[in-house]
Amino acid sequence: MTPTSHYIELCGREVHYVEWGTRGKPPLIMWHGVARTSRDFDDIAIAMANDRHIIVPDTIGRGYSEWSPEPAKEYNRKFYAQQAQALLDALHFNTVDWLGTSMGAIIGIEAAANNMAGRFRRFVLNDMGPVVAQAALDRINSYAGAPPPKFKRVTELNAYFRQIYKPYGYMTDAQYNRLTETSTRRNPDGTVSPHIDPEIKIHFKSNEEQWDNWKKLTCDMLCLRGETSDLLLPKDCERMERENPRCKVVTIKGCGHAPALNVPDQIKLVADFLNTGL
Repeated sequence: MTPTSHYIELCGREVHYVEWGTRGKPPLIMWHGVARTSRDFDDIAIAMANDRHIIVPDTIGRGYSEWSPEPAKEYNRKFYAQQAQALLDALHFNTVDWLGTSMGAIIGIEAAANNMAGRFRRFVLNDMGPVVAQAALDRINSYAGAPPPKFKRVTELNAYFRQIYKPYGYMTDAQYNRLTETSTRRNPDGTVSPHIDPEIKIHFKSNEEQWDNWKKLTCDMLCLRGETSDLLLPKDCERMERENPRCKVVTIKGCGHAPALNVPDQIKLVADFLNTGL
């Protein structure tokens, strides 16, 4: 199964998204992490496509979406949430389920608490909560907040991805090859780099907490925490459950930040939660 590719203007910017499944089925939005792309969700999207209408955007500045000419104004969770609302409106989705990895969960918290309040039915947060541990932010900033590295060969970029995304947990050679091929940009000098706008580094200039937004959420939530995650700490998970009882935290063994959602046990956990009540 392969997705179909689409382009849409949202809040004045062209956004690329891939579509899986069958129109008319219950809608599910999947939103990727800060330096990633829509194709990270291929495995779980394939597994859920028979029962779902799945939409997976490339955030602006990533993949095939437009790079913002105003990064200081637009590379932030509030603007992304506005684009998410525009996407749902354009596709005539009243309510959706939402699966967000890392930044995708940050956007989800912002949207579900504010401009899209009442439009989330169920919400999966993949190794993310209302606060980011500073040590993890510094680690991610070391690669995503710096100018994208350049390599002569795609195989060298593949090796780089295997190193920085080792915390994802088990991934096959084929999965790493797909990750590489779907997030590679050829530069004018013939080198290759990750398919991101260097200006997304602006994400790492502040570390804003969202506890006030967290308390506003009224949908059922499942939070997946990588067993060795340095981003989502156990003490913050305890606070998440305490301050919003609609959330249940589950630890995913054998990975850190963030579970790749590419193996049967992880996919079943997410699918069982999201499919409840359909």
